[in-house]
Amino acid sequence: MRPSPLHILLADDDEDDRLFFKEAFEEVKVQHSITPFINGVKLMDYLNDQHNPLPDMIFLDLNMPMKSGMECLREIRKNKRLKNLSVAIYSTSSSDLDIEETFVAGANVYIKKPNDFGDLKKVLSHVVHINWQYILDGLNKDSFILSV
Repeated sequence: MRPSPLHILLADDDEDDRLFFKEAFEEVKVQHSITPFINGVKLMDYLNDQHNPLPDMIFLDLNMPMKSGMECLREIRKNKRLKNLSVAIYSTSSSDLDIEETFVAGANVYIKKPNDFGDLKKVLSHVVHINWQYILDGLNKDSFILSV
């Protein structure tokens, strides 16, 4: 059991998707706090502010205005302070190109946004219970895509 709530950042420009995510997380039964961002610029402003605590995990939508999830991922991996953060791509895209690019850019997992609330709860529960420090050594494309 975690001594403190899981600190999660969610960057997604779709208000309905942010609400769906938050509601599903409420049912995962893990102490957490979610800080939502409506675009990649706001997310990176938060992450680059040294006064803000680093999150336990970031969920990134790929297709956002102003700064895409891919641009955010690349910035995160290039930043010495941020590069070891766990990043889950959380997108409607199932494009092989998007999956390949995010894998190569250093995302930890790729989640295609489920349309079903129960499926979303299963995926989120699985992601938050992964021990990332051990799984990263054996990361491969077969285990990169998380689906239910």
